[in-house]
Amino acid sequence: MEQASRRAPAFVPTRAGWYRILSVIGLFATWQIAALVPISPAFPTFTSTIRAFFEMVADGRMIYAYADTLKPLLIGVAISAGFGIVLGVSMGLYRLLNWFWEPIFVVMQAAPVAALIPLITYVYGLGLTAKVVAVVILAAPIIVLNSYKAVSNASPNLIQMCASFQGTRLQQIWKVIIPNAAPVMFAGLRLGIAGGFIGVILAELLITPTGVGDLITFHRSRADYAEMYAAVLSVMTFSAVTVGLLERAEINFFRPEKKKGR
Repeated sequence: MEQASRRAPAFVPTRAGWYRILSVIGLFATWQIAALVPISPAFPTFTSTIRAFFEMVADGRMIYAYADTLKPLLIGVAISAGFGIVLGVSMGLYRLLNWFWEPIFVVMQAAPVAALIPLITYVYGLGLTAKVVAVVILAAPIIVLNSYKAVSNASPNLIQMCASFQGTRLQQIWKVIIPNAAPVMFAGLRLGIAGGFIGVILAELLITPTGVGDLITFHRSRADYAEMYAAVLSVMTFSAVTVGLLERAEINFFRPEKKKGR
């Protein structure tokens, strides 16, 4: 009995956590009120949107749609993370590579991706490859540039200390520079995944109607606005939860000093 009484208390949200919960409740309440006014016949209530979401999950439409959407997303993010981190680290270590690659990825990051979709379709067709390329175009520049900035801004004091202990250049890279740059690199990976979500939905809306993008366009064409908003809300929620979990992992593994401020 004494051991049971000494168990840790149940999870209680912090003040910041309560503010976030209240902001979400306020958003949904505003949505419900605005739809009841109504501000537009094409704007469903929050309750009808949630009901449509559970109906789409129950009949399998939402599950099959996410199976189609996640495939190009995972492939594109894996490609972007693989070569993006390697290229970004190389740019931070070698100035010649930086001079060549940095302008290219800065332009890619600033370019309007929707305008590039017709070109992607012309080159790669309407299949999986085109959607993977769209994800890479959105995710890779963020990962590359963040990795480059992280490595180029690694603490010079730590590098000098490693050199003073007779550390080789390879040891400086693996034991000092990359560990020191890891938090910013992981943050770039998290932002790159968020960009990948945008890329895959754009691809499904503009290249070929499959996955969640197909749900959105199909129900919009039939004026099933509750189902359309349910698909949009599911994408927003899924991406927000994924990025939030990655942010928590980043704080736990790379930025433990920020735990107290949460």
